Amino acid sequence: MRLKQLRGRRTTAVAALLTMALAVPIAAQADEDSPHNGEAKASAEVPRQYEVKGADTAAERTKLARTGVSVDAARKGSVVITADSAQLKKVHALGYATKDLGGPPLRNSKGVKVKPGVADFPSDDSGYHNYDEMTKAIDDAVAKHSDIISKQVIGKSHEGKDIVAVKISDNVKDDEAEPEVLFTHHQHAREHLTVEMALYLIKEFGDKYGSDDAIKKAVDGREIWIVPDINPDGGEYDLTDGEYQMWRKNRQPNEGSQEIGTDPNRNWDFKWGCCDGSSTDPGAEDYRGTAPSSAPEVKVVTDFVNSRVVDGKQQIKAAIDFHTYGELVMWPWGWTSDEVTDGMTQDDIDTFKAVGKDMAGSNNYTPQQSSALYVTDGAIDDYLWGAQKVFAYTFEMYPGDSGSDGFYPPDEVIEKETSRNREAVLKLIDNADCMYKAIGKEEQYCK
Repeated sequence: MRLKQLRGRRTTAVAALLTMALAVPIAAQADEDSPHNGEAKASAEVPRQYEVKGADTAAERTKLARTGVSVDAARKGSVVITADSAQLKKVHALGYATKDLGGPPLRNSKGVKVKPGVADFPSDDSGYHNYDEMTKAIDDAVAKHSDIISKQVIGKSHEGKDIVAVKISDNVKDDEAEPEVLFTHHQHAREHLTVEMALYLIKEFGDKYGSDDAIKKAVDGREIWIVPDINPDGGEYDLTDGEYQMWRKNRQPNEGSQEIGTDPNRNWDFKWGCCDGSSTDPGAEDYRGTAPSSAPEVKVVTDFVNSRVVDGKQQIKAAIDFHTYGELVMWPWGWTSDEVTDGMTQDDIDTFKAVGKDMAGSNNYTPQQSSALYVTDGAIDDYLWGAQKVFAYTFEMYPGDSGSDGFYPPDEVIEKETSRNREAVLKLIDNADCMYKAIGKEEQYCK
């Protein structure tokens, strides 16, 4: 196979108000307690999910997020949140009625206990990979397909765990003049299905390179980067003693507070803290941190993205950040409900929409602008587009907004729900040489 032209010397990139009319909530009603069979814990230390009735607009969901809860899924006429007892009181103070959906499932029908102090999935969900198992799966893939797959440690988490980037390309040892595509996973600790998404992609590209024309085209024509686990500390903590903890953030201490953790996906260095789309409260689910990139894991990935600037040009052209849940394909902006703004032209947003809707057509997700769910600031997709001009999307994976499995779907769904995104991923990779071809303007932008 012909060796493509190699890139020149790597250079470093210089990385660099929304006012919403909030709807008045419905009058408060008494909670409806709903027993949840197999709860891991019922104490306030482990948050629970609640359905908030009447909060069915982006403005109302944004208002709810400011109480410190996480907004998990938007339903018709209601929204699902995760909250501890203190945050729930704030929701009630706004006048909303809530229905208790329960705590995290136990998933230990076999009665096999994880040893105290060990972070692992409960026995019924053993098909998921913990951090050590993920690392072994990656190393096995590299050993099996060393001609097209490599791994590099790009930095450390707060607790010192390796954060790795897996590269997939036909001449994997060379830095070729090819469009690059980035897939990131597991910013939020309890979203374990996203790690399985990363491992699926690595296996799919490796095992099918010699037999699948679409896979071969992608690997031969692009440099594909996969960061399987941005938040390994939080992910391991969420598996404490084999019981799900409903943990979202990283495990970084906050000076002057007993509360632990920063929300990585509110800590990116674009529109950080700009627009009432994150919290200054260290106890909030969406605490933004003390400064942009103050979370070490975010700094690691930011530095990696900057390292992909070659001769003054960002080589990463497109990206997906995988989350759960809700079955959504989302694009910037999150910080504003406006579409065309400084930094986002009509052609830009038209391209985001065209590619986003095309991907959503293949996996049956709902395509929408990020702020249509609720306003966020300091999110990775806004950063990648706003600071790096990478066409960046967020995928919210299975289940849908009415799914009862929430953040912890059983391991039986892993194969189906990861392979469900194969065609969407290939579509993005195919478009990465010129995203504007999706709107028929490749001559204007890419020649």
